Amino acid sequence: MSNFEDFVQSKYQIWENLTLANDFMFGKVFQDEKLCLELVRLILPELDIERVVIREHQREAHQTMDTRGVRFDVYLHDDKGRIINIEMQVVNRGSIPRRTRAYHSMIDLDAMDMSRTGLYENMPEVIVIFICAFDPFNLGRHVYTFKNVCIEERDLIMNDGATTIFMNTKGTDSDISPRMKAFLEFLEGRDGEDEFVGRLKERLAYAKQDKYWRQEYLLAEFDRNERIAEGRQQGLQEGRQEGKLQGLEEGRQEGKLQGLEEGRQEGKLQGLEEGRQEGKLLGLKEGILQGVQEGKMQEKIEIARRMRNLSMNDEQICLATGLSSAEISRI
Repeated sequence: MSNFEDFVQSKYQIWENLTLANDFMFGKVFQDEKLCLELVRLILPELDIERVVIREHQREAHQTMDTRGVRFDVYLHDDKGRIINIEMQVVNRGSIPRRTRAYHSMIDLDAMDMSRTGLYENMPEVIVIFICAFDPFNLGRHVYTFKNVCIEERDLIMNDGATTIFMNTKGTDSDISPRMKAFLEFLEGRDGEDEFVGRLKERLAYAKQDKYWRQEYLLAEFDRNERIAEGRQQGLQEGRQEGKLQGLEEGRQEGKLQGLEEGRQEGKLQGLEEGRQEGKLLGLKEGILQGVQEGKMQEKIEIARRMRNLSMNDEQICLATGLSSAEISRI
């Protein structure tokens, strides 16, 4: 078995062992709008949300073509017009509070771009929720909720429509319901008797059987490994240049012809092997990408069907799914 085949097989094995705490799997499980609605109600019971519509899974927003994008795990609209973004975060890189600024700004720009009026007062309320496998503030709470308030007048809330919530699995306070505790414990790998957790386990098992989602995960891993390889290649190139200068001087002393011939043979063999591996990887990646694109279009069509069943008009369906009026008319 080649190194490439070993890589693919190892990623498939990782896929089989993914838990809900993985951000990719988290987004796929909560594409189920009933489960997503139940989670949102669990986190935000005071809002009395009755219905949600999921936007595209792992949706990526860019401010401009040359800026870094923000990729959303779960991005949805509720029946009151609010935008709710839910993110799963396992690794604590220490930048999560500032990271929320990027999420809010990209969501706001996206909302303004989709708006028909262009008026600030019509901008929707936005709630960004991070579910963490660590306590981001180390104060023992399971939930931290933030809104913009006046420093001089603490009771004065700006009411800009922006809310940020941090939830975490490491809290020690008694500040959450038993059902929320069961959910957070499930993220930690502990099974409970809660009915919601039971449905999540079933959905998780279902997700792992979806071949399009498995291909999409594999493609994402290809991209991630390519970025790592590019960094290694840059370091290798710099090392080669430095080594080449040193070796060139030594080679001149020991024998220019001998070193040149050996270098040609080594370079030819290495180039042939790398070319084969890169060509094989490129072909598989293109095939997977085509399958993923077809799967995404089918997901959009299914969302449009559900919205039409909810008596939503074509304009609302266009706004939520990104499908054209012509595409919607053929459903």
